[in-house]
Amino acid sequence: MSLTSIRVAGVPEHFNLPWHLGVESGAFVEAGVDLVYQDFPGGTGAMTRALAEGDVDMAVLLTEGAIADLAKRQQTRLVKTYVQSPLIWGIHVAANSSIESIDEINGKRFAISRFGSGSHLMAIVDAAERGWPSELAFEVVKNLDGARAALKGGQADVFMWEQFTTQPIVDAGEFRRVGVRKTLWPAFVIAVNESVLKTNSLAVKKVLDAINQICVALMQDPKAIATISDRYKLRRQQVEQWFSLTKWSTDFECPDESIARALEYLRRLQIIDNDEITIDDIWYPLAD
Repeated sequence: MSLTSIRVAGVPEHFNLPWHLGVESGAFVEAGVDLVYQDFPGGTGAMTRALAEGDVDMAVLLTEGAIADLAKRQQTRLVKTYVQSPLIWGIHVAANSSIESIDEINGKRFAISRFGSGSHLMAIVDAAERGWPSELAFEVVKNLDGARAALKGGQADVFMWEQFTTQPIVDAGEFRRVGVRKTLWPAFVIAVNESVLKTNSLAVKKVLDAINQICVALMQDPKAIATISDRYKLRRQQVEQWFSLTKWSTDFECPDESIARALEYLRRLQIIDNDEITIDDIWYPLAD
């Protein structure tokens, strides 16, 4: 059987366990696809660049980062919600920081993986929701390890990252969490390079049909919490809490209201200045 090659990018976090399960079980091969999954510790900013440049075919991206990038480059399209529950961002400082409360981060330097990343955009969203000025100071640190070094060395004061991913660092006494911020839209979406959609949309659909089935099975698996705890070195109690809050999407329905809300927000914060782009420009109806 001839297999179609599809390269997928995602962050090395527990949200993306279904991709690993699919590779390990042979589910993608059964669907006729040779799927190569690649971890991108640099997050959404690194993946949108790789996707636009053709280094990967498909990527699991933070919704706000995906839409912001698409509005600027228009080289990709969204085809599916991946995690429809919101992402909960932890707001962290170094354990020995003088910052004790969320109000004290106003005006401080934020570590971000790169401009256009979730850690960058959500720092702006959080400030706006609190009524603070949106002109923030940023220090580019590339990834989580870079943020750890920057907070420890005093190059940055605050870092926003998914709270369960950073929990072991908090537990180890390296970070302190002073607050959280939930996204106002689904946590993750799947974006595909437009050239891939033109030539291999059937293979993309087969991959995502398989992912839907894997996500259904994972959400019903009584061993899921133990598996996630072991693989990602998280305490079982933390995984139970995260798992109860997380819902993977298992269909191809376009989240029109969420996309419209994210677009409105990104425009209001002047993160994007494209007033012409619409949901039809953003979403590719793969199910059709």
